[in-house]
Amino acid sequence: MNKKMIALDLDGTLLLPDGSLSQTTIDTIKAVQDLGHLVVIATGRPYRMAIDHYRTLNLKTPLISFNGSLTNIPDTKWDFEHSIKLDKKYLLEILKNKEELEMDFIASEYRQNFYITMDRPETIQPQLFGVDKIVESMRLDPQKITRDPNALLMQTRHQDKQLLAQEMKMHFKNELEVDSWGGPLNILECSPKGINKAYALTYLLNALGMSRQDLIAFGDEHNDTEMLALAQTGYAMKNASQTLLPFADKQLNYSNEEDGVAKELQKLFLFK
Repeated sequence: MNKKMIALDLDGTLLLPDGSLSQTTIDTIKAVQDLGHLVVIATGRPYRMAIDHYRTLNLKTPLISFNGSLTNIPDTKWDFEHSIKLDKKYLLEILKNKEELEMDFIASEYRQNFYITMDRPETIQPQLFGVDKIVESMRLDPQKITRDPNALLMQTRHQDKQLLAQEMKMHFKNELEVDSWGGPLNILECSPKGINKAYALTYLLNALGMSRQDLIAFGDEHNDTEMLALAQTGYAMKNASQTLLPFADKQLNYSNEEDGVAKELQKLFLFK
């Protein structure tokens, strides 16, 4: 088989519901890499929140984070590193309307740090941001907004996070991307217009001299739609959102809780 690029979403796809990687997944991905295939994490998570899983899997490939806004090889100077930022005016507008949008918190994300609103501190899970504790220096105040962020991360009390995402896109006249995370958390992410996982994967395929015919992708949520549509074969998890299914070539028989990705990779590459 020709060398494949295997793009993997994290939450609701590769990770167990508790946010960890199973030993089966770790072992399977190592075996697939040993065959020469390129395993690429493509996540809506900020870089900080993806890097530990990248290292657990012992990956050396580019990492796509911030839903496609950043493509880099961690701890390596790479000529093809690619970063797109979100105009800070959108952050200021969302902050102004945070109550109307029913936001528990709004976080302005950068590669190595973040700032977060603290109006409802009891709703903030520090582990979402890769820290043990939220401290005062992390508070998001308007005067701190001097740089364009890589992305925005928000948690909402709205009963339908996907509906709110669409309403926000309409409010901003489709000038930015608003997507929801997989899994149970009511998390939304904002990225620059036209930036998504498929954008980053297209860039990466071109940089590495590969084509979309070489791409296999796995996802579970509507921020994976473009990625699955781009791939030669796009797999939706058993637990995937109904929104994603029309964009998938196949739906797995197993969920993330059942090591669905590992089982399919074993069938495709290891246990023929």
